[in-house]
Order: sequence, then C-alpha cells, then structure tokens
Amino acid sequence: MEISKEQSTCDKKDLESKKNINNHEFLNDSDLEQSTKLDIRDQRINELELSLVELKQKERDYILRAKAEIENIRRRSMQDIEKAHKFALENFMIELLPVIDNLERALTTINKNDLLSSTKEGIELTLQSLITVMCKFGLGFIDKNLVQFDPSIHQAINIDKSGKYEPNKVICVVQKGYTLNKRLIRPAIVTVSR
Repeated sequence: MEISKEQSTCDKKDLESKKNINNHEFLNDSDLEQSTKLDIRDQRINELELSLVELKQKERDYILRAKAEIENIRRRSMQDIEKAHKFALENFMIELLPVIDNLERALTTINKNDLLSSTKEGIELTLQSLITVMCKFGLGFIDKNLVQFDPSIHQAINIDKSGKYEPNKVICVVQKGYTLNKRLIRPAIVTVSR
C-alpha cells in the first residue's frame, strides 16, 4: 500500500486543521471561562456599588434625623428656660395675693370711716406700689363684671336667679382672680346670673 504524496499532504492538512479547531475550542473555552469570571466580577462590583449607595443614603438619613433631633432638643430647652423665667415667680406671687386682698379690705373698711384719711392714703400708695411691681413681672387681673362666665378663669360660688341680667354673666366679683404671664394662678370667685 502506497500512500500518495497528495493523500499524505491532505492528511497532514486535516490533522493540522483539527488541531487548530481543538486549539480554537480550547481558546474559546478559556475565553468563555474568563468572560464568565469578568461577568461575575462586574456583577459583584455593581452589587457592591448599589450597597454603597444605599449605605450612603442611610447614613445621610441618620445624620439628618440626628440634626433634627438636636434642633428639637435645643428648641425645647429654650422653651423650658423661657417658661422657667416666666413662671419662676409664680409661687412668690401666689403668696403675695393675700397681702393685696388684705390691703384692699383695709381700704374698704377705712372708706366707711373718714377719720383715718391719712392711713387710707398710705395704704392706697402701698397697695398701688405693690401692684405696680407685680405687674412688671407679668401679673394680670380677672376682676370685670358683666362679662361672659368662663369656667377656665372664674369659679362660681353663687347663682343669681333674679332675671335682671342676661344668663351666664358674671354679675359680682367676690374675690379677684389673677394670671401670671397669661397663665391662671388664681381663679376669680364670682356670682353668676342664670
């Protein structure tokens, strides 16, 4: 059996072609494997970048919330300090209210007796001085007659059923009421119409 040169050359070419194909397949497998690794790496990078963006957003939210909370605490502290300044004298003022009441009663008693006019004048000046000082610190009065009865500032102790006045009106203030910086410290004791 003799093999011709042509056949031998063809066989060699076929063999080389098969080798090239196998090498190409090997290269393709290698490229495919490397491409797959790159895709997985890119996917992981994308996941990490998304995670980083989410973490940055959460951190920003936490910072904003912390700033808002600090601002709220600061504002509440300022309000508490303001209230403390406004109402620090509340107990002191409450203790002085009976002094005002007693001076007013003394004036009522002296008005009936004209012999003590100089004493009356001294008591009036003392009362006026005391009220002026207390008003500088926010004292207010609840002492008006013929106004609508308000249970938040009035305390009714008597009801007038005569029918002379409109219903639910304060017709007589028995004892003045007081406020400190618009906050009730003693309700007015009143007679109310029915």
